[in-house]
Amino acid sequence: MAAGVGRRMQPVTLKVPKPLIRVNGVRMIDTIIQGLRRNGISEIYIVVGYLKEQFRSLVDEYGVRLIENPLYDTCNNIASLFFAREYLKDVIILDGDQMIYNDKVLMPCFKKSGYNAVWTSEETSEWLMQVQDGRVVSCSRTGGANGWRLYSISRWTSEDGKRLKSHLKEEFERNGETQLYWDDVAMFRHLEEYDLGVFPMEESDVLEIDDFSDLVMVDSSYKGEE
Repeated sequence: MAAGVGRRMQPVTLKVPKPLIRVNGVRMIDTIIQGLRRNGISEIYIVVGYLKEQFRSLVDEYGVRLIENPLYDTCNNIASLFFAREYLKDVIILDGDQMIYNDKVLMPCFKKSGYNAVWTSEETSEWLMQVQDGRVVSCSRTGGANGWRLYSISRWTSEDGKRLKSHLKEEFERNGETQLYWDDVAMFRHLEEYDLGVFPMEESDVLEIDDFSDLVMVDSSYKGEE
């Protein structure tokens, strides 16, 4: 998922799409693609939109395939997954703007759909899931404490992928819900129709860089570019 403008990362993203930003010399998306390939995953699709031409080099470098989201500048990322809906079968869905430090979080073997998550007993403002008997029963957009912090790495079985495709068409195409996050579809609009679990990991396994201040904290070479 790499179509967004990345406004919170400006001014760096004025010339470079967020997933192609170098963090301490390494492009964020390289850590994802390389991690997938080290897990034996070679069928990789990248949904592009903003500055899409800059992603073409990845086709030659890694053999990935590009899917264009022509509505990247007017819709939320539900549009990106809508345009990739034909590929939602035994799939891992990831945002392209994160650093993968532990390849094990991308292991392809799974029997159940769900999200990578980190247990937190402390307060967080990130999306926080509650789990009962191995099943996600609720999620808070505003965070909280004593729950599973959701990360943008998720797995979908063939059955759930077909269900997700149908729900994407319902919400985006028929209901006109163009400003949803795609995760809203399963997590908030149709949660009862999915048996979602969590794939536990450590906070150090993945780094999500949300805005420019986060980038400066990780890579001080960007300091002064505000």
